[in-house]
Amino acid sequence: MDGTAWLLFILIIQLIHFAGTWKLYVKAGRKAWEAAIPVYNAIVLMKIIGRPGWWVILLFIPIINLLMFPVIWVETIRSFGRTSLLETWLVILTLGFYIYYVNYALDVTYVEDRSLKPKTALGEWVSSIVFAIVAATLVHTYFIQPYVIPTGSLEKTLLVGDFLFVSKFHYGARIPMTTVAAPMVHDTLPVLGIRSYLKKPQLPYMRLPKLQEIKRNDIVVFSWPADTVRVFFKKEEGVVKPIDKKSNYVKRCVGLPGDSLSVVDGYVHIDGKRTQLPGRAKPQYTYTIYSDKGVSSRLLAEVGITEFTRKYLSGPLNQAQVVALSDYLIGANQTQNGEVELYTNHYGIPVSVIRKAKLNLREVTERERSVTMTEKEAAAMETNSAIDSVKRQLEGPGKAGYNIFPQDKAFAWNNDNFGPIYIPEKGKTINLDVEVLPLYKKIIRDYEHNTVSVNGNQVLINGNPTNTYTFKQDYYWMMGDNRHRSEDSRTWGYVPADHIVGKPVFIWMSIEGINEGISNWKPRWDRFFTTVGGDGEPRSYFRYFLIALAGWFVFDYFRKRRKKKQ
Repeated sequence: MDGTAWLLFILIIQLIHFAGTWKLYVKAGRKAWEAAIPVYNAIVLMKIIGRPGWWVILLFIPIINLLMFPVIWVETIRSFGRTSLLETWLVILTLGFYIYYVNYALDVTYVEDRSLKPKTALGEWVSSIVFAIVAATLVHTYFIQPYVIPTGSLEKTLLVGDFLFVSKFHYGARIPMTTVAAPMVHDTLPVLGIRSYLKKPQLPYMRLPKLQEIKRNDIVVFSWPADTVRVFFKKEEGVVKPIDKKSNYVKRCVGLPGDSLSVVDGYVHIDGKRTQLPGRAKPQYTYTIYSDKGVSSRLLAEVGITEFTRKYLSGPLNQAQVVALSDYLIGANQTQNGEVELYTNHYGIPVSVIRKAKLNLREVTERERSVTMTEKEAAAMETNSAIDSVKRQLEGPGKAGYNIFPQDKAFAWNNDNFGPIYIPEKGKTINLDVEVLPLYKKIIRDYEHNTVSVNGNQVLINGNPTNTYTFKQDYYWMMGDNRHRSEDSRTWGYVPADHIVGKPVFIWMSIEGINEGISNWKPRWDRFFTTVGGDGEPRSYFRYFLIALAGWFVFDYFRKRRKKKQ
C-alpha cells in the first residue's frame, strides 16, 4: 500500500468509528463531532472509558494495536453498563461492530464513575494476562528479541544451542511492516503450523532512531533475503513472504556499504587489504588430516574439534535396532559384502544404546578424514606425533564453485576465491551494462522494485534504456565464521538495510546437543550470562547473577519478617 492508499484506509477507519460511536460520545457529555477527529477522538475516548491517555500511543503501534483494540471495544460498552459475559464476547467476535447495536438500538446510560477493577477472579486473571502479553510484545518487537542459534555457520564463535538476546534498538528497531499478525510468534503459528499473519495491508519500511551504525565484523541478525521457505526441510513450492516475516539469520557483517570486497584463499579483503577479525572471532576451515595409523575420533575430540563425521560398520540390523539408532544417524549405506555403514556426527552412538539394542558395531578409523577446525586447532594437529599431515582444503582462483553468487557463468568464483565486488551504498551511482548486470539485477528488481530487461547490449530499467543506476538503500555482506560450512552472501548476495533485525548482545543460556533430543542436552555453564561482543574469551556473569538473586531473597525474607513484627 502506498501513502494515498494508507490515507484512504485511515479515513475509512475514522468514518467507521464515528458512525458507530457518536451517540455514545454525546451520552457521555461530549460533542458528536469529537468522535470524527483522528487522534483527538482517541484521546476523548480514553477519558470516556476512564483509562489513561497514554493508551492512545498503544493504539498507533503496529502489532500492539491489534491487542489493544479488543480491550478498547470491551471498555467502551462497559462504560455504558453492558457488562455481561455474553456482550463481552459479542463485541470481540464482531470485531467491535456490536458497538453499533449499542449505539443505535439500546437505550444506554453512561456510567461516569464505574469501577475499573475486575469483578471476578477470572476477570482479574484475564486482565493481567492481556497486559502481560501487551508488555511482552512491546519488548519483543521494539527492544529485545530472544533467538536460538540453530546451525553451525558461526560455530566456535557462537555455538549451536546458544540462547541469545538480540537488541533491536542498537541499529534502530524496524517498525513491523506486516500490520496483522499474531503476537510473540514469527511466521508460523505453533502446533497449528499455519501462517501467523496476513500479507496485506503492509506498512512502508521505517525504523526508530538508532544508537549506532553497523560496524565491520559486527555479528548481525537479519531477515534472510532469499527466504521463500514455508516449512524448513519440507519439499514444496516456494512462497513470497513479507520482509519482516522472512526467517531470521545470524552472520558476521564483513562488508559495509561502499566497500570493495574480495575473498582471497579464504580470507576476506576490503579494498585490497586483508581484514582483521576481532579477538573472539574463531573462523573455521575444512582440512584434510592424514595419518598412516588412522585418525581416531578420540584424538579429534581431545583437541576440541566438534565438526567431523563418524563411521561405524555393523552386521544386518533388525527393525528394533534401526529404531534405536534412528535418532543418532545422519546417513547409512549397505555394502556389497552385506555390512551396513552407519554415519553420525561427532557425538557418535552412545554405549548405552549399543548395549541396550545388542548391536555389534565397530567404528572405522580411517587414514584420511575431512575435518572442520580453526587455524589454532590445525596448528595443534600439525604438532601431534600421531598425525602425518594437515592440509587446508581450498578452491583455487578461476574455478567456479557450486551455487555461488551471482549464479552466472561469467563469474568463475567460489567460497575461497571470490570477487572483487562492490557493495552498494545508498545514493551512489554505478555504471551499468550487460556485463555487470548479474551482480545487481536482484537489487534493482527484487529489493528496489523495478523491472529489468535486456535488449541486445542495452539494459532497460522500467522500460527505459540506461547505462547507470543509483541505489535507493544501503547493502551489507554477511558471512559465517565457519567458512566452508556456511550458506551466506557468497550464495545469495547482498543483505538490504531494510532486512536488518538487530545485534546479538547477550548469551543467557547455552545447551550442547540442543538438536539431539532432550536426553542429550548438556548445559554449557561457562557460556551462561556471557556477552557476545568484546575481545578475549567470553566471561560468564552467571555466578554474580545467582549471588544477586540469593541476596534479593534474603533481603525480601527479612523485609517481610520485619513488617509482620510491626
